[in-house]
Amino acid sequence: MTTTPPIILDDIRDAAAQIKGVAHRTPVLRSRTLDELVGAEVFLKCENFQRIGAFKFRGAYNAASRLTPEQLARGIAAYSSGNHAQAVALAARELGTTAVIVMPEDTPASKLAATAGYGAEIVTYDRYTGDRVAIGEALAAERGLSLIPPYEHPHVMAGQGTAALELTEEVGELDAVLVPVGGGGLIAGTATAVKGLRPGTRVIGVEPEAGDDTKRSLEAGRRVSIPVPRTIADGQAAETPGELTFSVNRRLVDEIVLVSDEEIKDAMRFAFERLKIVVEPSGATPLAALLAGHAGRVTGRVGMIVSGGNIGTERFALLCGSGSS
Repeated sequence: MTTTPPIILDDIRDAAAQIKGVAHRTPVLRSRTLDELVGAEVFLKCENFQRIGAFKFRGAYNAASRLTPEQLARGIAAYSSGNHAQAVALAARELGTTAVIVMPEDTPASKLAATAGYGAEIVTYDRYTGDRVAIGEALAAERGLSLIPPYEHPHVMAGQGTAALELTEEVGELDAVLVPVGGGGLIAGTATAVKGLRPGTRVIGVEPEAGDDTKRSLEAGRRVSIPVPRTIADGQAAETPGELTFSVNRRLVDEIVLVSDEEIKDAMRFAFERLKIVVEPSGATPLAALLAGHAGRVTGRVGMIVSGGNIGTERFALLCGSGSS
C-alpha cells in the first residue's frame, strides 16, 4: 500500500488556478434562524449556483482542461447519475470537444435533458443490473475516448476541493465542515483542503440511510459494498467508496452520519422557505443532518457544502409538497 496521498493542498490550489474564470466562485449564505436552531454560526457554500447547478463542474473542468490536444480531438467519456454527466458535457463544450455519457435509465428527466442540452451523446443502462464502470471503460476503449470518472481521479478530487478552499478564504477558520458523501470525491477534496489549512477542523460526511457504504467502510477499515441504494438522494446512490477517495477519507474524515429521506425532504423545505434557495436531495443532506441533530454537538463556526440544486419542478413539488413521494 502506498503512503503517498493522491492529492495534497497544493493540488487544490493548483486546481483553483486552473478553473479560475471558468467555474463560478459561488456565494456563501448565512441565516440567523438556522444559527439559532442549531446553536452555531453556519456558513453555507452554495454550489447550487455553480455552472450546471452543482460542484461537479469544478472537478470535471480541472480534469478535462489538462487533456492533450490529441486527446481532446478524440473526445471524452464519463459515467454519472446526473451532475457529473452535465459537468463533463459542459466542460467538453467549453474545450471544443465532444462527450459521450453513460447514465442510468431512471436518471431524473431534468438531468438527462440538461446533459443532452450541453451537446453530449447519452448511453443509458439499468443501474440495478448494469455495471456503469465496465460500460464506460468499454465505450471509451472502443471509441478511443478519454474517460473522466466522477470521483476516482486526482484532478477531479482536487477540483472538488476548491469549493472548500474558497469557503475558508471567505469566512476564515471553521470548527467543522459538513459534506455530502457519494463516491467520496467531494469530501476527499474538502478534507484535504480544510485539514491542510487547519488540522483541527472536524470533517463530517453525510450519507442517506440507504446509502451508507462509506460509513460502513470507515467502521470496517476497508471498502465495503452494499446493494444499489434506493433513496431520493440519487446523487449519493453509491455502492462502494472509490479506492482513491477512500484512501483519503479514511485518514482525514472524522465521522460519517446518516439522514433519512424524510429528513432530507424537511431540509429541502427549510432551504426553500427560509433560505430562499432550491436544493436537490443530495445537496440537502448536510443541512438535514444539522437540523435533525445527527451531527452531534456542533458548535462554533460550521461550514457546509450545499452540493447542488439540480431538480425539476415536478419532482421538487412532489418531494416538498404535502403529498408523499
